[in-house]
Amino acid sequence: MNERGDMRLNSWTRVAVLCMSALLMLACGEDSAPDSSAERDAVPLTSEAPFVIGALDSLTGVGESYGVPLSRSKLLAVEEINAAGGINGRTLKLVIEDSKCTSTDAIAAYQRLTNVEGIKIVLGATCSGATLGVAPLAEKDGVILLSPSSTSPDITHAGDYVFRTAISSQKAGTDVGNLLWADGVRTIVTISEATDYAEGSRRAAVAQFEQLGGAVAAAESYPSDAIDFRSQLAKLLRVDADAMFLAAQGEISGGTIIKQARELGYDGPIYSEVVPTGPNALEIAGEHATGLKAIVPDPELNSSTGKDFLASFNERHGVAPWPWYQGSAYDGVYIAAECLRQTNDDQDAEGFRTCLHDLTWSGAIGDDYSFDENGDVAGISHVLIEVLPVAERTEENLGYRVVRAQAAS
Repeated sequence: MNERGDMRLNSWTRVAVLCMSALLMLACGEDSAPDSSAERDAVPLTSEAPFVIGALDSLTGVGESYGVPLSRSKLLAVEEINAAGGINGRTLKLVIEDSKCTSTDAIAAYQRLTNVEGIKIVLGATCSGATLGVAPLAEKDGVILLSPSSTSPDITHAGDYVFRTAISSQKAGTDVGNLLWADGVRTIVTISEATDYAEGSRRAAVAQFEQLGGAVAAAESYPSDAIDFRSQLAKLLRVDADAMFLAAQGEISGGTIIKQARELGYDGPIYSEVVPTGPNALEIAGEHATGLKAIVPDPELNSSTGKDFLASFNERHGVAPWPWYQGSAYDGVYIAAECLRQTNDDQDAEGFRTCLHDLTWSGAIGDDYSFDENGDVAGISHVLIEVLPVAERTEENLGYRVVRAQAAS
């Protein structure tokens, strides 16, 4: 399964993708033939029914800016697999539902996948709150959840059927706490979105920082529908602190908070997690984001598979805005294909789970990574990044530079 192809998303509200031939329908009214080498090497597909799996992606809502690219990355992997002969000669069908980055919407989407489609293997959800909302149902139903991007520390113990290629925010928070202390920061103020992901990131960072001897001088939170943050920021800026830590679920709020903090006169360092470093967030923040430091999964995708994936995605959709998380989503489809190859049954969640626990994988996000006893990914590292001045930001560098790698989790 090394051949690469192209596919686009047919719908951002509900998608069923089945690649049955060398000529594939692509989203947004565009068609493209698959890679010629994949077509030459493809194993003839049988007339058996396809393997069917599901996906919970944030195609709308606060997580849309990263949910859509992740969904496109999964579809690219589906196309490649089918163009190369499928799985044991059978095609792979991916049914995508919009989880909208909320628990309520994710549960409704999950029930459509499981109750209507009869699906037992689900890739997702995009957001931590959505995954945590669905996890008890998956545990009761014996349905696999494999998320590429849900990082809340609470997911570690969410159930025996929950796995993720995303790195836990517990690890990221530890790295943030260590970074703050190493930079000479001794007191911080924090502002975080009231979601499982953002609160988990803040909690982990604060715990490590306080363990080292640091102190939180003040903390504020905000709902996901907030559009102005000056009231919370004004409270924080009345407190004497060495730095600010920001944890946001959405790019709009992340970028706006950075911008408004600077406009209110804050000139101290800002530390963060991945979302405020996204392209939309940096566009909103503009020059105010320069110098922002964040702990993120390595965006450079230096593995051979990662480079091939980025080349294929970039050719189709332009520069990948969330390269690591998109690579994680892409890997998830190939991991699912491998476990389906072993079980030869898309209803065998128990066999699929055993496969995941026994698996060591090399893909877009790294070589020789695996899942621990809790279903968390092991063998993947973060990096420290620093946002560049606007004049130095390009699509290729994503607006920041990698400062150094962190230890693998």
